Amino acid sequence: QVQLVESGGGSVRAGESLTLSCEGNGTARTLDPMGWYRQVPGKQRELVAETKSGGVPVYSDSVKGRFTISRERGKNIAFLQMSSLKPEDTAAYYCHANLLLTYYRGKYYPEGYEADYWGQGTPVTVSS
Repeated sequence: QVQLVESGGGSVRAGESLTLSCEGNGTARTLDPMGWYRQVPGKQRELVAETKSGGVPVYSDSVKGRFTISRERGKNIAFLQMSSLKPEDTAAYYCHANLLLTYYRGKYYPEGYEADYWGQGTPVTVSS
C-alpha cells in the first residue's frame, strides 16, 4: 500500500521561507505525477504545484515565482520550496501522487487505473 509522508511544515513570519518534503513508500514503481495541494477550513482543496515526468511543473497563479517544486531523481521524494511566504499561504499542505495500476481493489484494468494517494497533511502558518 502506497503511503505519502510529509514533513517540514511549521510557523513562520511573512517573507520567510519553508521547505516541505514528501516521501512515497510502499512501491518500487515511480509515482507520477507528484504534487502539493493546500486547504483551509471551509474551502476546497486547491492545487499548489505539480511535477510530471517529462513535463513542465505546474503552479497555481498565487504561488508562481515564489514556490518551486522538485523531486529527487529516481526516487519517490518531492519537495516544495516556499519563499516570500504570505499570511494567505496559511493552510494544511497535502502531498499527492498518482500510480498507474493494472489491478486495483481486486479489479483488472487493461488500460490501467490511475490510483490517487494523499499524505496526512502538514500545517503551514504564516504570521504578518
